[in-house]
Amino acid sequence: MPLRSLVWFKRDLRLRDHAPLATAARADAAAAVYLIEPDWLASPEGSSAHVAFALEGLAQLRRALAARGLPLLVEVGEACSVFDRLRARFPFDELLSHEETGSGWSYRRDQAVAAWCRRRGVAWTEFPQTGAVRRLRSRDGWARRWQARMDAPQIPTPAGFRGEACLEAHDLPDLARLGLPPHGKQLQMAGEATAEATLASFLAHRGHDYLKSISSPLRAERGGSRLSPYLAFGMLSMRQVHQATVATLATRDDTDVRRALRGFAGRLRWHCHFMQKLESQPSLEFRNLARATDGLREGEFDRERFEAWCAGATGYPMVDACMRSLRATGWLNFRMRAMLVSFAAYHLWLHWREPGLFLARQFLDYEAGIHWSQMQMQSGTTGINTLRMYSPAKQARDHDPGGHFIRRWLPELAHVPLPLLAEPWRMDPAQQRAAGCVIGRDYPAPLVEEKVALASARERLYAVRRDPRARAEADAIQGRHGSRRSGLPTSTRRRRRAAPPSPSPQADLFE
Repeated sequence: MPLRSLVWFKRDLRLRDHAPLATAARADAAAAVYLIEPDWLASPEGSSAHVAFALEGLAQLRRALAARGLPLLVEVGEACSVFDRLRARFPFDELLSHEETGSGWSYRRDQAVAAWCRRRGVAWTEFPQTGAVRRLRSRDGWARRWQARMDAPQIPTPAGFRGEACLEAHDLPDLARLGLPPHGKQLQMAGEATAEATLASFLAHRGHDYLKSISSPLRAERGGSRLSPYLAFGMLSMRQVHQATVATLATRDDTDVRRALRGFAGRLRWHCHFMQKLESQPSLEFRNLARATDGLREGEFDRERFEAWCAGATGYPMVDACMRSLRATGWLNFRMRAMLVSFAAYHLWLHWREPGLFLARQFLDYEAGIHWSQMQMQSGTTGINTLRMYSPAKQARDHDPGGHFIRRWLPELAHVPLPLLAEPWRMDPAQQRAAGCVIGRDYPAPLVEEKVALASARERLYAVRRDPRARAEADAIQGRHGSRRSGLPTSTRRRRRAAPPSPSPQADLFE
């Protein structure tokens, strides 16, 4: 019997190192599909920018596949309904895709597709593409499994396919046809070729000062990898990036360069470490990992504070500049992401879920596994991580000492003297008039008084952590989710005496 294969593209928009494509190349007839699903468009973490980036990558991928004889259909609709329509024209026997550690809606979608395949007699094969392991029983040995996956040979790109001629690929939809508003962001360019060029430039020269660049919102624009959107949408494979980094390290003698690239390589491991948490415990997208922290913030959510934070109007210049930069570009470096979440959680006492959804819509590189794990880590609801309470003024002095970043994104502070730029409320009335920036009129007064807010946050969180039941729960969480490779002890009580530094948040852990 002839074998007909359908490749289902998800977050894997590339040709290289693509197991479903390689498998489909052996079929007697093959086709490929990408779904623009109503649940994605309506999801609270989705955005027009995500769709636009995917469409740009799909346009390039479609041309590359067509040259190899494989039609790539882009269909709008619910997954099972689309598969029914396709199967009426192309009675495929097998569905081929990569595994996805995604948001709750995609998890439910995959469950529905699995049931659909069983009813229709379609064999669905899912291939791993990151270090996240399905149905993992224990973190023991996870690092070895990650290493084995990343060191395995990359899958060759098929030279050609026996494509299904009866399937005609229609024009790609645009945002307007999908009922989506313009995103208004200055996004990175999409596509596999651009992704590979970005990786090459980082390893060849941009990343040589990586460890010194990644904390600054200015220096990280160039010195960070800028690979996170390409990994989030699968325009590069994790294995490809890992192996290219290892190969580059083997050719470099400079000690500083080697240290920088080793630091980047370590962040690739942390990337998958955090994805594994959501893979193993999908509920952490929706509820506190440490249930001992339930009720701490949920009933005290201050909508006005939240909206000011979203708008970049908190009265703290480094926070506001970071938020405005993120909203304009879809990108922000790792430390400033950590500061934004810390400020929301501790200064403003906001529960992490709504800020997390807002940030998910802003981050072009939104990766659910990393995002929600890190939202909780930076909010103090994991029960096992150090409470990191960033001072916005200190971050400004340390990472924007010349004030260039703040002045770029907050033009109303353009003439504030540099010594007062991080804390403009300290200007006296004459200085405010001279700078053309009256606090409360031209720029907001601080939403909260920092010392008071942080003292309250510390008192309430540490009171929870001192409870014996919370400590027992933290030990269980550490046993289930803690890194074995990093040397973290199983017991959180032992860990408190010598906690190693942990990475900072969001999908560009390796930025």
